[in-house]
Amino acid sequence: MSLTSLILPIKGRVWWLTPLIWLILVAPSYASVILRVAIERDVQQVRVGASTEAIVKDASGKTLGQLPAMNAYYAQPVTGGGVALDRWRSGLFWIEPTGKGYVYIGDRWYRGRVLVVPTDKGVTAVNWVDIEEYLYSVIGGEMDARWPQEALKAQAIAARTYALYKRQEQRNHPLFDLGNTPDRWQIYKGVISESPATYDAVDKTAGKVLTFNNQIILSVFHACSGGHTENVEDVWGNPLPYLRAVPDFDQNIPQCQWQRNISAVEISQIFPEVGAVKQLVPEELSPFGSIKQLRIVGDKGTKTLKGEEVRTALKLRSTRFTISDTGNGNFLLQGRGFGHGLGMSQWGAYNLALQRANHLQILAYYYKGVALSPIRAR
Repeated sequence: MSLTSLILPIKGRVWWLTPLIWLILVAPSYASVILRVAIERDVQQVRVGASTEAIVKDASGKTLGQLPAMNAYYAQPVTGGGVALDRWRSGLFWIEPTGKGYVYIGDRWYRGRVLVVPTDKGVTAVNWVDIEEYLYSVIGGEMDARWPQEALKAQAIAARTYALYKRQEQRNHPLFDLGNTPDRWQIYKGVISESPATYDAVDKTAGKVLTFNNQIILSVFHACSGGHTENVEDVWGNPLPYLRAVPDFDQNIPQCQWQRNISAVEISQIFPEVGAVKQLVPEELSPFGSIKQLRIVGDKGTKTLKGEEVRTALKLRSTRFTISDTGNGNFLLQGRGFGHGLGMSQWGAYNLALQRANHLQILAYYYKGVALSPIRAR
């Protein structure tokens, strides 16, 4: 299917009448949302500070004192419970910059304020930040800010939706809504990944999220699919009506082509219960060539990996690969794609934007049957 055949039918007035697009324009007003983003979790100490003079408060909101600007202090757990920070001891600490200052956590600057709390394994530092300011950083972490603005705007809406989905999913967690790493969350590096382009993409889509049947969707995305995205049930097992496989536009991207030599010894170290690995057997493929089920055969037993576990357990770029036994206990894996292959392909969005697709068209292509709605925070 050519790119032109997809874009041309949805230009002009007819675009709004076709069943290909379900996005609904909404009023610009939206509810402000604060996210709790865990930056450092269960560490023995964490450096904190602020770019301006910061107010230090305890759990009751009582002001304990001030931290001078541009100084870092170690927060660490206290034997018997609580946290030590400079000259203070408390059950927890809030650090709130004055003016328009930033907070310092670990080795980076962030907007908002920071909460430092004790845990069973040490201390955790949580950045409390407005979702739109959080997105200023995330967009620059997830995409190159030099990419076309329509791709960045599509990423802003997808990332905002994903953050709120996770916030809702974590609503009973006592400490945080999200982490800051790409394994389970989104890439959040603080102000270092902000730029005028990310401000523009976030501001122009402010408060907009993707919904299906009036519910926020799991708006996952990935770097590239290698030619075709996947149906969610072939990766995670649970079908969702909006995460459907579509032809992609990222075949020309070098990062979508990969190969890896992996030894039997390396695999045996990951799965010692199988013993010396003899074979890697793809037992089931998706309709688009990704491995849904992989059997590892060893001299002591077998291990079956399913769906996303194939990629994560073996630390591969994708599950769309072929296997060649090269002898001497080595296997050559040759693959396409980078990530789980579900939802929006970021490189696909890039190429669509280059062909003058707007962010609404991009989102509607990758997330089926969705509507664009204002945030309704709870």
